[in-house]
Amino acid sequence: MHSTGCSFNLSWLFRRRDQSDEDWADLQHLFFQPGMGIRRSKDRQTGLMFGVQFPDGLKASTGIMGPHGLMESGGQQPEPPTLVLNNGGGSGGGDEFSGSGLLWLWPLPPAGELRLVAQWLDLGLEETSIMLGGRQLREAAAGVQQYWAEG
Repeated sequence: MHSTGCSFNLSWLFRRRDQSDEDWADLQHLFFQPGMGIRRSKDRQTGLMFGVQFPDGLKASTGIMGPHGLMESGGQQPEPPTLVLNNGGGSGGGDEFSGSGLLWLWPLPPAGELRLVAQWLDLGLEETSIMLGGRQLREAAAGVQQYWAEG
C-alpha cells in the first residue's frame, strides 16, 4: 500500500483443455510474447487486460497504456485514474501456463465499491470482475509509514 495509490499482486493459471498441439503452441506464443499479447484488431483489443471502475464511474484499463505504463506519458503526470500492469514473468509447457504481475492503481479510489475487471479473450477468459472495498484501501493507506524523506 502507498499513500497515493495501491498495488495488487496477481497470479493467473491457464490449463489446456481440448486444444490441438498446434493450437496450444499458438496460445503459448501469445502467452509469452512481450506486452502480454496486447494487440489491436479491427473489431477488438486482445491480450491480457485489467480494468477498474471507481464508485463515481471513472474507469482505467491496462489496455490504454503499453507495457511500460507511466513512462509513456512523457514524464508528465497522467490523467487519473491510471492502471498499469508490470509483468512478473511466467512459465508453462504442455498442459498449463502460469504467470504473475503487479497492478499499480493511481490514485487511491474513493470510498465505495471498486470494480476490478480481467479479460484475456485469446485464452478464453471473457470479461469477469470482482468488487473491492475502496474504503478499506483508503484506511490501509492512512497507515502507511514514510521510511525516507522525499526530495
